[in-house]
Amino acid sequence: MKQKQVLFVTAECQNFAQTGGLAEVAGSLPKAINALSRAYKVRVIMPLYRAVIKKYEKKLKFLGSTTVALAWRNLYCGVYTLKQDGIDYYFIDNKYYFDRDEIYGHYDDGERFAFFSKSIFDIFPLIGFVPDIIHAHDWHAALTCIYLDILYKKNGRFTDIKSVFTIHNIQYQGIFDLSFSDDIIGIDSTYCEIIEYNGLINLIKGAIVCSDRVTTVSPRYAREITTAYYAHGLENITRLHNKKITGIINGIDVDLYNPETDKNLVANYTAETFERKAENKRALQESLKLAVSPTTPLICIISRLVAHKGLDLVVEQFDEIMKEDVQVVILGKGDEYYQNHFREFMNRYPGRVAALIAFDISLSKKIYGAADFLLMPSKAEPCGLSQMIASRYGTVPIVRAVGGLYDTIKPYAGEEGGGFVFREYSGAEMTAAIKAALAVYRDREKYDALARRIMLSDFSWNVSAREYLRLYKELTKTK
Repeated sequence: MKQKQVLFVTAECQNFAQTGGLAEVAGSLPKAINALSRAYKVRVIMPLYRAVIKKYEKKLKFLGSTTVALAWRNLYCGVYTLKQDGIDYYFIDNKYYFDRDEIYGHYDDGERFAFFSKSIFDIFPLIGFVPDIIHAHDWHAALTCIYLDILYKKNGRFTDIKSVFTIHNIQYQGIFDLSFSDDIIGIDSTYCEIIEYNGLINLIKGAIVCSDRVTTVSPRYAREITTAYYAHGLENITRLHNKKITGIINGIDVDLYNPETDKNLVANYTAETFERKAENKRALQESLKLAVSPTTPLICIISRLVAHKGLDLVVEQFDEIMKEDVQVVILGKGDEYYQNHFREFMNRYPGRVAALIAFDISLSKKIYGAADFLLMPSKAEPCGLSQMIASRYGTVPIVRAVGGLYDTIKPYAGEEGGGFVFREYSGAEMTAAIKAALAVYRDREKYDALARRIMLSDFSWNVSAREYLRLYKELTKTK
């Protein structure tokens, strides 16, 4: 049987350019799928950002160039490739759009990612294959599914290509003025109703309508986005297309996140040698100028510092939390409001609080390998990776029962459960969960048993990859 080709279309990917969990999925899931099945081969395509050139310039191979028509524009498009960890990666080159320091946050992001999405269909001759499945991720790649349906299939081209669209966070929908349709993306009024919603262009809406299947990154989130509270205005669309929406929980790269081999740690450890974790705690306390105390519980927050991560609750309850004998380490970047609050807390509680305003994977691993608890009180959490990574390092999660947190962390109940869970979005409930966790921590035999147990949880990509393979097989009607 001929091997089926799957092309991941993503704005970011681990090891090349990353701002969050999307990149980890794009970096890890293809490897897991390829390892499980020879019937499907997954490749990844993304923009050629400045950061990629700086890191991989000598390894990149130029495949050629073409011209991409984007509305009234005719634009240069180069294609580069490299192979890493058995995966073929392709990079779309256009210096005007992508030779910038930051991935996102530019005035023309809509145009940049429209060009990226449109280019996919023009570079098939350069990469040497036409995919059987295009698997696009989030609003930046939503137009890939829209273009496939509106511009190509309806005109008799690429009719055999199936499309999968994954929503990593429905809050970010790719919303633009109506003029964006004709002037930027080149879709005329005939099809405008497909991508229009509430008087604006909405790319997530268009991708849900146009794709063959839609996935979210956890089963719970697939249900949540059909409700007004979580759908950010798209509940009518998600309900209408509910039958093609599937929730598949993310996994983590268990080789990348492995306390037994992690070179970022002072002391490597396993569930059997869990006592060695204390050496990492001491090293982190010393490096961050926290009071060196093996018996003081260390709570970490490793997160983008934005509202939906539940940080309002943390700000509200911080002084109450600090009445306990605890230390707190915060790592992340985001809204100035939260960054300033956490800096102020560090000044208010010297030797007990460290606020590290940065996105730093190596530093995050040091913290996972040192902390006793991870606090994740999310208002909304499509999947979440931090709670799974923390578990891998024996750092007990304290989470709100929402989205993927609900699916992955079951409440502690003696010999069962993997963390401490609260349900209502309430500062008082969050603090009660923290105090319950601290009570168990004071009984070191119970805490150590819990920490050792969660280290053995299987949060690998294997289960998720099988679900994606099942979905691909349904689309391509293979056995």
